[in-house]
Formats: sequence, C-alpha cells, structure tokens
Amino acid sequence: MSAREEILARVRTALAGVPDPPAAAVPRRTAAADDDVVALFCERVADYRARVERCPAAELDGRVRAALPEGARVVVPAGLDLDVPGAVVDDGLSAARLDAMEAVVSRARLGIAETGTIVLDHGPGQGRRALSLVPDHHVCVVDASQVVADVPDAMDLLDGAGVLTWISGPSATSDIELDRVEGVHGPRRLHVIVVGDTAE
Repeated sequence: MSAREEILARVRTALAGVPDPPAAAVPRRTAAADDDVVALFCERVADYRARVERCPAAELDGRVRAALPEGARVVVPAGLDLDVPGAVVDDGLSAARLDAMEAVVSRARLGIAETGTIVLDHGPGQGRRALSLVPDHHVCVVDASQVVADVPDAMDLLDGAGVLTWISGPSATSDIELDRVEGVHGPRRLHVIVVGDTAE
C-alpha cells in the first residue's frame, strides 16, 4: 500500500458514520414589487447599448412597426401574434434568403432583471435560433409578466430539455486592443419592447 492510499484509508475510517453537512441555503434576491423588477430589467438592457422601451399592450403593433428600419426586409417566426406588414414568415428559409433579411421581430420566453438578459426557448413566436443570429436588427417583445429577478428564478421556469438562446445586448466582441466590434456573431442592433400596463 502506498503512502497516499494509506492516508486516504485513514481519512475514510475517521469519517465513517459522520453525517453529511446540510446543504447551504442559496439566498434568493427578489424585488419588492414587480414593477421594480421590470424597471431594473429595462435599465440593464440599456446598459448593453440596446434600445429598450415600455408600452401598453394596445400600442404594441405600432411600436413594433416604428422600431423597424424604413423599407427593411423583415422576417418573423411562425406563430408570431403581431401585425408586421410585409414581413416574410420563416418556413425554413435558406441561409441565403435569411441572410438577405435585414430585421427580425420575435417574442421572448423570459427576461432576467439582474443581468438584462433575454431568454428564447424557440417556442411559437420565437422561431429557430438562426432568426436571432442572422438578421442585423432584432426587435424582441418581452411581456412585463415574463420578467424575473435573477438567473435562479429563470432556471426554475425553464424546461431545460430544449435549446435555449440567452441574449444580453447586441452581438459584440473586442479585439486585442479592446476596440469594440458589433455584429460579428449576431445582430448589431437589439431593440427590446417591454409590454405592460405600467409602461410610462
């Protein structure tokens, strides 16, 4: 028996019968009111150089149209319940056709206040992952009721079995001199519209 094996055997003997320590409780941070969570989400999204605005549900279609560049070729996912005139519904567009699209409008599964992150699980109205990566301008609609305080709260609500896309601002990276470059691996512009009756 080597010295290592002898030491480990002594440790195992000494620990025999000792109960496992209880798992430490993870503190959960939740805002005092739902509107506080939504306000924090909007602030954090703006910190990422994304455009963010709030509106009541009655104004949503008009706000979406106003967020799109004039004359842009727009693609929307199947199942999107918004009026986007002239938009092409993605039915499995080829890479070339998708690359020709200048903007996409989608919904989100969740918004995370603490990190300013949008989560897509690619259900109805969200589309496949390529839709959130290829067009240069992404308009994403988040319902105020979908905004949670932090990542643990989000994980409690997400199935986890499927593909998830986490978006924190427009696509950006930095070179060795720390010069910021946007749009390398996703949209250069992210416009988030938060829908809720408490919008200003």
